[in-house]
Amino acid sequence: MPSIPQIQISQQPALIGIDADLGTQDIKQPRPTYEMQVERPKQDIRQPRGDLDIDQSKAWDALGQGPILQAMSRIYSQCHEIAMQGIARRVEDGNRMWAIHLGGNPIAEIAKELSISRPQFDYYGEASYDNVDITYTANKAEINVVDGKVNVNARVNPPEIEYNRGKLDIYMRQYPKVEITPPQIDFKS
Repeated sequence: MPSIPQIQISQQPALIGIDADLGTQDIKQPRPTYEMQVERPKQDIRQPRGDLDIDQSKAWDALGQGPILQAMSRIYSQCHEIAMQGIARRVEDGNRMWAIHLGGNPIAEIAKELSISRPQFDYYGEASYDNVDITYTANKAEINVVDGKVNVNARVNPPEIEYNRGKLDIYMRQYPKVEITPPQIDFKS
């Protein structure tokens, strides 16, 4: 039997080549900008001097250097008592002279007493440890306060993103091909 010629078909597939490098991405996040200004508080304190009042009038009066009207008023208030003492002394002196017959020299004794003692007016003020009055009045401190401030300026900085594209090469490594090989035909027979 004769052989049937056969066609041979061979096929070569297409091959695609891909060369790819990944892209790179750099991300930087700068720190936020932070600015702070401080205005310090101010305080002003002023202390006025206090008032000191010293009243020595009672001390000067006790030393006999006080106001003349007060001294005269004291003398005037003592006049009645001194007059009564003088009358009592005169009565006593009269009684002593009446008893001259009992002996002694009452006239000389009375003269001697009168030369030594005289009526004493007490025109001094009262002597005391508390004769000087001291009064101190403190003045309040004047305090002025100016409040301070803190000014804060905070700003977020955006991220810095840098992207480098990668490489993508697509190429044909092998083209498709179809080969048809016809049979050999023998034309002689």
